Amino acid sequence: MRIPHPRSLAGQLFAMQVVLVAALVAGCAVFAYVTDREQAVVAARQRATAAAVAVADSPSVAEAARSKDPTARLQPYAEKVRRDTNVTFVTIMDTHGVRWAHPDPRQIGATYLGHIKPALRGRIFAETYTGTLGSSVRVVAPVRDDRAGGRITALVSAGITVDTISAQVRRQLLALLGVAAAALALGGLCAYVINARLRRHTHGMNADELSRMHDYHQAALHGVREGLLMLDGGRRIALINDGGRELLGLPEDSVGRYVSDLGLPPALTGALLATEPRVDELHLTAERVVVVNTSPVSSGEQRGTVVTLRDHTELQALSGELDSVRGFAEALRSQAHEAANRLHAVVSLIELGREDEAVDFATAELELAQALTDQVVGAVAEPVLAALLLGKAAQASERGVELVLAPDSRIDDGVLPPGLPARDLVTILGNLIDNATDAAAEGVGHGGAPRSARVTVTARADGGELTLRVADTGAGLDPAAAEEVFRRGWSTKSQGRGLGLALVRQAARRNAGTVKISAAPDGGAEFTIRLPLATPTTTP
Repeated sequence: MRIPHPRSLAGQLFAMQVVLVAALVAGCAVFAYVTDREQAVVAARQRATAAAVAVADSPSVAEAARSKDPTARLQPYAEKVRRDTNVTFVTIMDTHGVRWAHPDPRQIGATYLGHIKPALRGRIFAETYTGTLGSSVRVVAPVRDDRAGGRITALVSAGITVDTISAQVRRQLLALLGVAAAALALGGLCAYVINARLRRHTHGMNADELSRMHDYHQAALHGVREGLLMLDGGRRIALINDGGRELLGLPEDSVGRYVSDLGLPPALTGALLATEPRVDELHLTAERVVVVNTSPVSSGEQRGTVVTLRDHTELQALSGELDSVRGFAEALRSQAHEAANRLHAVVSLIELGREDEAVDFATAELELAQALTDQVVGAVAEPVLAALLLGKAAQASERGVELVLAPDSRIDDGVLPPGLPARDLVTILGNLIDNATDAAAEGVGHGGAPRSARVTVTARADGGELTLRVADTGAGLDPAAAEEVFRRGWSTKSQGRGLGLALVRQAARRNAGTVKISAAPDGGAEFTIRLPLATPTTTP
């Protein structure tokens, strides 16, 4: 047996709206009917009162009442008034209730059916009574004769039958029902249009399905580690998950803010504001490397943008470490090649019978190779930095550049805190030495004269601060470009470079450090990185 599918939310709302509109229209119709009936009775009583008073105040009526044949004069007059005032009857009678005028001539001379005592006491009164013409709303007024000292000499009764009033109410009710039907049709049409639009937006789902989808949405939004942003058509943040706030360094109240007001780097802001899709673009924030993908949401017009972010910081650091390992391997290859050449030279000297010269040559080479190793290991007890410096020295030597460790360099064992990752130190020092080696290898002396290519490295930990300084003998940097060099994409080399210095500043900032650029003593550029060795504490 097929289980009936619950009605969609739009269908439920449509049914509720139709019932509500129908109930409102029916209620208004009943209220209007009751009100119109009461108003019709009041209007009939007022019209009868006006007719009765007008006839009673007429001097010709009082004069006719004194005549021997009042009916001859009063019957035509009463009929004329009845037709002019649109009442059902106008009856004129004596003080005993004997009719002198009546719409039905056969009733003339008969006794009036109704109450007359209040009128005989001089009061105009109204009542609903069943007479010869049926139930009617009637008014009785006294006729006073001024020539008889204001004595009541006759009575006038004017009225409208209940059937006449009901017929009038029925005509009004038909008109009211027509208006109510039109209102119901219009309300139903408007409800249908609104619910058709709602059905499109809710994709025909019912309330339970929408509730489940909301729960899934919240779980997926906050459960994934990747960053997710949704921007509206005005380029404001409509939605952001915890991962997105963490990757971009945004506060909790970032929803509703414009992308241009978030203080992100210009390149990243441009990628988020772009109208065209962006695929796997690498961008830098203050502390992270993120991969950005954007996908515009459009349906005939620009509705917004969906942005996904992936953390590339650790992967970029691992790539840096891999480059360092590759550099170490290359340095070992170079050293093995040089060692093989030297070994061939020693063997050749021995074969030529020059053993003493072979010993002197081998001893000198060993002392030269060991000197830098002893200097680095003696000054830098941190094994990762020591290995990095030795590997970079071998690479620089292969390119004809001398890597020198400054005499005041000193990093004792255990000085660097666990909170200062060796990965960040490799990123900082490795990129600076590579750039300095490139600059020194291409540098020229003043006036175009060649000079010794050298890179000087200072690594010192004292006073609660780690100082890393790299100076070269290259052409130097323009002081105006001191800030621009840290922008991603800036490079003096080929296209596709320019990420190293941006990563250097990012790693320094991540560890609460500073970066400074100045002119080196030998004319090149000098980069100084200062990193605190103790994590700063906040006092309440």
